[in-house]
Amino acid sequence: MSSVRFESRRAALADVVAIPVTPFAADGSVDTGAHRALLRRLLDGGITTLTPNGNTGEFYALTPEERRQVTESTVDEAGGRAAVLVGVGHDLPTAVASARHARDLGAGMVMVHQPVHPYVSAAGWVDYHRAIAESVPELGVVPYLRDAQLPGARLAELADHCPNVIGVKYAVPDTVRFAAFARDAGLDRFVWVAGLAEPYAPSYFSAGATGFTSGLVNVAPAVSLNMIEALRSGDYPAAMKVWEQIRRFEELRAAHGSANNVTVVKEALASLGLCRRDVRPPSRTLPEDERAEVAAIATGWPI
Repeated sequence: MSSVRFESRRAALADVVAIPVTPFAADGSVDTGAHRALLRRLLDGGITTLTPNGNTGEFYALTPEERRQVTESTVDEAGGRAAVLVGVGHDLPTAVASARHARDLGAGMVMVHQPVHPYVSAAGWVDYHRAIAESVPELGVVPYLRDAQLPGARLAELADHCPNVIGVKYAVPDTVRFAAFARDAGLDRFVWVAGLAEPYAPSYFSAGATGFTSGLVNVAPAVSLNMIEALRSGDYPAAMKVWEQIRRFEELRAAHGSANNVTVVKEALASLGLCRRDVRPPSRTLPEDERAEVAAIATGWPI
């Protein structure tokens, strides 16, 4: 398939790539009604790229059936209003089945989670992603890269085999490494998405990223859109004003090795009356004394 066919999907990655939460009902099941309402809120807020089954969506805490359910709801709500980038992963047959399910529903792209296998070789990383990409040649494929050891040349090798590998969600917290990796892989060959969200977006954009992922966007879509507008226009002082605005919220999410990454987002949504605060183990809800700070931040942002 020619790269021209992927043009709109590449454009969708060069944007705020929202990672919606997966709200849970009182009985612990996925709250489909609340999930759909949150998706509509994102769409109405101007968000045009959605990633069901991302880490902020508690991908690793969902059952296979729940992951399918989340994908189906997202594709249905997105309609023609947004591109859908479906998170896939786990063992290879599961990842391939998830990618094909996404394709059959009409999603345009899949994001391949960084393999959590304890023994990942660089060549094996290529094999894993190649098998997924080749199973859905019609879809754009976006590796989610958290491995600082992987050389950029391996990504180029993957794309030589699979022209549908069109972008990278780069989530290694090292701007210098990102700049080198992107140039070793091919800066213009892929859409580079800053995979560590708004806190890293300005520095990663300065090195070649053109999109960023966001969990904060669940709470305040306007804040994330303000940042990408500033970055697109090269107005780094304006982008850093947004950075200052979201700094404390993101520090709370990043604390204790990102233990509360999802917890803080759901707490903010709960404070606004948009969903329950419940998260699944190994995440945990915030202690009572920290909830007020999150609520105060959330109420201070424009929606």
